[in-house]
Amino acid sequence: MTTAPRIRRIVTGHGEDRIARAMLDAPATNAKQAGNGAVSTLIWSTDRTPADIAPGTDFEDMGARIIGTQPPRSGTRFAVIEFPPGAPTAMHRTESIDYVICIAGEIDMDMDDSTVTMRAGDVMVQRGTNHSWVNRSSEPARLAFVLIDAEPLGIGEPVAHGQSVGGRR
Repeated sequence: MTTAPRIRRIVTGHGEDRIARAMLDAPATNAKQAGNGAVSTLIWSTDRTPADIAPGTDFEDMGARIIGTQPPRSGTRFAVIEFPPGAPTAMHRTESIDYVICIAGEIDMDMDDSTVTMRAGDVMVQRGTNHSWVNRSSEPARLAFVLIDAEPLGIGEPVAHGQSVGGRR
């Protein structure tokens, strides 16, 4: 069983005095493990864009929410996922534009008829494509994902709002 990687999460903002400061600085704790051993840690999400970043200390910890793979309607989802060697994710597609950064290791993204290999330092802009992540190396791979809700493509069966890959919440 894979354990959740320790990720320091720093959230900045402005106090009532409108002075910029770190509002939260602690390990991210909203992690869930998939059946294949991958661990997804939600860092932050938004309900809409533009996002609410009003000054003040009374704000919701948007990283503590329970949301699915697809970002909220008109919103965003930022997560770090650690993929152990071996088991692939299910083939899936979200109605989102995804910014993907390979932080550590190496991972393949299998699509309908091609494969792209990402290595530490590589970045990807994924535009609603059908795909599966497969770590074919012998070391864990860590990726950061920023998903931004997009207009539906009308292709296949995308992951629904509030659902995770495989239909789970």
